[in-house]
Amino acid sequence: MCDRKLFEAVYKIVSLMPLSMEERITVKENVQKWLMRSINDPIVKILAKNCNLTKIQLESLLIDFLAANIAGKAIRNEDKAQLRLSKAKISRGAFNRTLKQAKKNVIQSMYTIILLGYLGIFSSTRLDPYLEAASRLQHYISAYRDFLSNNNLAEEQLRIVNMLREELESSLERLSGTNALSET
Repeated sequence: MCDRKLFEAVYKIVSLMPLSMEERITVKENVQKWLMRSINDPIVKILAKNCNLTKIQLESLLIDFLAANIAGKAIRNEDKAQLRLSKAKISRGAFNRTLKQAKKNVIQSMYTIILLGYLGIFSSTRLDPYLEAASRLQHYISAYRDFLSNNNLAEEQLRIVNMLREELESSLERLSGTNALSET
């Protein structure tokens, strides 16, 4: 099942109220499939390895996003905690702490970007490769969505998407080192 179809299936299941125990299990399985596919995406792996979120924080943010944007209704944090990929039972408090830490890290990252822009760092040519990578990422996302929405999945289209992904992976790996910001 493609990501969009899985996303829609999760939406349809999560948006029904009330849910029976059997339906809750289906919701959990679908959400966890979506999480696994997201977390195991090669681009996500590279970006996550080099961001300031832990794997658990990223997972908590994804669950929070999924709940807010797919369900169309509030889902209690107790229920969100049960959607985590961990086999161990996670308390609402632990989920809330992890989610709060993740949100704080995201906000701090945004402030870092704003600060660097204010100080004029973004006008430096040292950031050009990162801007190019961001542009490549947008191009890849667009091509991938086009590929998924095309009912007639052309082999040429798949080849292009794979080529874009490989170029993006290579670029992101190169930019992950501290030397990437050095003057050359």
